Parts: sequence; C-alpha cells; structure tokens
Amino acid sequence: MTELFVVARNPDEASSLKYLVRLPVDGGLVLKVREVWPTTARVYCHPFAGPWPADAELVEEVPVGACRRRGPAIDLVLDRPRQDRSQFVFTQARGRSMIFWQTRAVAMKANPGGRVPQRRALAAGFTIHVDTREKYAFRFAKRDVTLVATAHAAGDYGVRDGERWIAVVERKSIEDLIKCLSDGSLAFQLQAMAEVPLAAVVVEGRYPKLFEVARVKEGWLPDVLARLQIRYREISFMFADSRKFAEEWTYRFLATAVADLTGGDQDGATSPSQDEPTPATTDARAR
Repeated sequence: MTELFVVARNPDEASSLKYLVRLPVDGGLVLKVREVWPTTARVYCHPFAGPWPADAELVEEVPVGACRRRGPAIDLVLDRPRQDRSQFVFTQARGRSMIFWQTRAVAMKANPGGRVPQRRALAAGFTIHVDTREKYAFRFAKRDVTLVATAHAAGDYGVRDGERWIAVVERKSIEDLIKCLSDGSLAFQLQAMAEVPLAAVVVEGRYPKLFEVARVKEGWLPDVLARLQIRYREISFMFADSRKFAEEWTYRFLATAVADLTGGDQDGATSPSQDEPTPATTDARAR
C-alpha cells in the first residue's frame, strides 16, 4: 500500500496555523502548519494534540517516495514532478523546542551567505568507551571526555546512553584494512556494527594504498570494499590519512552522536514544546 502525505485544514479555527499535515513516520506524525508548502520562507510547525481528526477537510493527498527520520530532521520526498523534496527540522531557539519545514531553495534564500553550515557546539563531558582489546588506543588529549575500558561487541570506541550503545567507531590501520578485506573478516565486523544506531570505520591511511598491494590484482581490494559499503550502507567509512586525523575524526563523530541522539546540544532532536507561540513571535522566528 502506497504511503501518503496528507494536508488538511485545521478544524481549530482559532489557531494561527491553518493547516494540518500527516507524515508517514513514527506511526503517523501530525503537525499544525501555517502553509501547505514552504515556497517563500520556512514554515513554522507545531505538534497537533491528539489523533488525526476524522472530519478534517482534505486539501491534498500525495504519494510518498520516502519519509525518514535522520537525527534532528525528517526528510520527505513526494512522488510528484514539482515541490517534491523538503525537510522538517527539530531544533531549539532561545531555549524553546521548535519545528521548521523547509526546502533547499528556501533555506538558501533565508541564509544566502551560509552555504557552509556554521560550527555547532559538540557535546562535552561525555564518556568514550574503549574496547579492552584495543592496543595503543587514542588518548583524546585536551578533550573534555572520560575514557573507560569496556568490552565491545563491535567497534573499538563507542558512546552509550545508559546501557544502550548509540555509536561506535572501528579503527584500522591501512595494513589491517587490507588484511581484513583479503581474509573476509571485515564483513563479520560490519555485521556486528550494523546493530548499533550509528557506526563508522576510520582508516589511518589513504584510499589509493588499496591499489598498490602487489600480491593481489589491482582494483580487487577496492572492489571488495565497495561491495561491503553497499551491503552495509548505514556504516560510514573515513580514510583519515594519519593516526592524528583518525583520532580527530573519531572524537567529532562520537561527540556529534551524543549531541544528536541524546539531545545534548542546541541542535539536538528534542520533544517540541506544547505552547504554541503567538503569530508575531512565530513570524519573527521563522525569518
């Protein structure tokens, strides 16, 4: 059965948000919105209290190509030629949880000088669990983190929310990566890592080295790696050139995972406030 993106008129005539939208995610997410599509500016959204109203006057129903939550955002792709791609962003402004609906064109127009995202605050004061079998482990010097030796089922470095793993990183030298690709053991490591919400492999070396192994046919190792990347597409691979930059990348990956998956920073996915802002306040923030 094809999933639908549904737009209807808000039965609450007193609300400044005149429409409702229903997203086929999280069991059916219903939001109050000001417009039926973000055409000239970001559209402010607010959670709708209660289930979808049976008597709501429909404005349109559009087949959904994809609707997926990605950290503090929901990506929506509709099956139509125009006005087909948009994003719902869950954020905080001035200490309040807010939701904005935007398209790429609207986002660029709102911040024409901001083609590159501004630096965001990373989580601080968190714990990185280092696998007890890890030799010559990263020290994360001058970082506000606590290192704890922990037996890992997957990955060499990880962060947890209580007892639940939320992100892991497998560290490999280029020599270790070549060995694991050659003997097939990398596939089983990735299988275990895929059970964690966020997972990545960071390589202390350069990708061209895979083409320079004398004992195998040129291109065979990159082909094996590409097949594994497609099979386990949810796992990121980073060739960080050196140990120094592998450590830097590992820290940023884990710190951002903590921030996004536990609501640890101002851009994290948080539960929206139940207080609907006044129209004047909403318009000012939307700009």
